[in-house]
Amino acid sequence: MRLLMAPLAVVLAVAGLGAPAQKLPWQTSGSVHAPMVRFLYPQQVQVSAGKPYTVQMHFRIASGLHINSHTPLQKSLIGTTLNASAPAGVKITMVQFPAGAPYALAAFPSEKLSVYTSELVVGMHIVAQRGNHLIQGSLRYQACDTNTCFPPRNVPVAVDVIAQ
Repeated sequence: MRLLMAPLAVVLAVAGLGAPAQKLPWQTSGSVHAPMVRFLYPQQVQVSAGKPYTVQMHFRIASGLHINSHTPLQKSLIGTTLNASAPAGVKITMVQFPAGAPYALAAFPSEKLSVYTSELVVGMHIVAQRGNHLIQGSLRYQACDTNTCFPPRNVPVAVDVIAQ
């Protein structure tokens, strides 16, 4: 009887074929589609035509997570931004983010981060002409927990502006 010896690399490769691939943190427990940040309100605002108005846009950040502020303290971090396109008849004059709260990870207590947690309110300053207008866009953010930063995501935003 003759024994054939396969190279160790081939044996290991074949043995691993039936094993499931290790999932990344954001791929476990069905969290791929779980929203980390949700747009809460307003979905509609009534404004005076031709006069400045600030739309207070409210977002909820999932419990246990934080997102980098609009002005992160390290250049390598991805800041939160609001990308919105103004339809004809609406001018977005400014987007105003609150200051981030200081935060430090337990592993690096001396390195401070600037983050948002819980609820985030972004002010979008607009001037609208008479009529109904739909402002659409997205909030781009990078969410992190105490161990992992997840890939950047976008949460869609839509606000119906009724200018009278």
